[in-house]
Amino acid sequence: MPAIADIGSVTVPERGTRKFGRMALRYGISASGPIGVSGAHFVASMIFLHFLARAEFGLFSFILVVVPLCMSLSGALLSTSIATAITGSQSLCPHQVGTHLKLNLIFSALASVAVFGLMCSIHAGLWLAGVLGLYAGAMTLRWFGRSYAYLTDKPLRAVSSDIAYSAFLMGGLFALIAVHKLNAIHAGEMLLACAGLSLVAFGPDFLGRLIWPGKAGSLMAYGGIWRDLTRWSLLGVMLTEITTNAHAYLVTLVAGPAGFALLAIGALLMRPVSLVLTALPDMERPVMARAIVAGDLNRAFRCVKEFRTAAGAVWLVTLLLSGALLLWFPQLILKKGYDETQAVIVVAIWAAIQAVRTVRTPDSVLLQAAREYRPLATVGLWSSIVSLAATLVLLLAAGPVASLGGILIGELVLAWSISLLATKWKLRHG
Repeated sequence: MPAIADIGSVTVPERGTRKFGRMALRYGISASGPIGVSGAHFVASMIFLHFLARAEFGLFSFILVVVPLCMSLSGALLSTSIATAITGSQSLCPHQVGTHLKLNLIFSALASVAVFGLMCSIHAGLWLAGVLGLYAGAMTLRWFGRSYAYLTDKPLRAVSSDIAYSAFLMGGLFALIAVHKLNAIHAGEMLLACAGLSLVAFGPDFLGRLIWPGKAGSLMAYGGIWRDLTRWSLLGVMLTEITTNAHAYLVTLVAGPAGFALLAIGALLMRPVSLVLTALPDMERPVMARAIVAGDLNRAFRCVKEFRTAAGAVWLVTLLLSGALLLWFPQLILKKGYDETQAVIVVAIWAAIQAVRTVRTPDSVLLQAAREYRPLATVGLWSSIVSLAATLVLLLAAGPVASLGGILIGELVLAWSISLLATKWKLRHG
């Protein structure tokens, strides 16, 4: 019989209490950074909503969709392969690290150029487009730094970078408000400065290697990794992006940033969930991969369950807070030019979308840890086709708000397909 512990009037097994405590501590430390960044972006978006014109708010909301895509692509190209290498050998050789560092630098530069071009295409202005392009590159560099910190058992460096970014962003924006200098240009420059300063948290040794990788490693060595692994993970990310954010690109390109602004309010309120679902896989994937390599499938399945529980808790809290804001403090979110009824509909659809993502993401990470990238890419292809087609039809037929229905349909298709894949994999290996 396990020992019994009393908590108030509820009696629970002590073993269960300790297990819950360990899980809460583990996710609390790892999630504190992403939640801090999410909170900073939430406050920043609220500030942009109230101080910037509708089109400018839509533009900054769009950049907060595009930059996470750059980070996800970095994860597919770099974090996935380096995690696989470390689980196979339990250590990384200098050539492996050097190869990934060089590719990270090249990819970050390409991200900067791509985002610059995209911002120009929606008439952001050359200076602002350049600043936001550099911001995308700096955030991509930071994302690989976070992944590497987790893989080398230095999670506090990743958390410190998140906290530094959040603190600098909040301090900088409130300073701009205090001196009446907040505008789109200064907001973009602040984002770039905060991304650059947050890199310092990784320490001078790693920061130097992040910016100047050195002679170790070569891009040629990545060819086999690309052929066997990352081309499928990259395809999966691209297809998932179409499934999850087709509305952002279609609405912004068709109706402009002002048309995307209302949809961005729903994404803004549900942002804590999306950021946690983006950040936690980098922590969970290597843990699951090590468990699978060691033959400890129960541990891998337990990680899936704990991941889903933690993400579900964040979803529930986010939903309750969003409902409270819309019910009692709508003036904090909406201002002139935004329809309150449409805003409620947008938030409700976003909550449903994030609920589906909360259910499917842990199984997806398990399959990634098991190197099932090709099947994931295949199901992602079909869900992206469904999502893109449904979103475009609903956008043209009923407008931007209805286009979110296409994203929900695509998410349901993807969740169902991933659930089938995970079930089959467990039956084969369980």
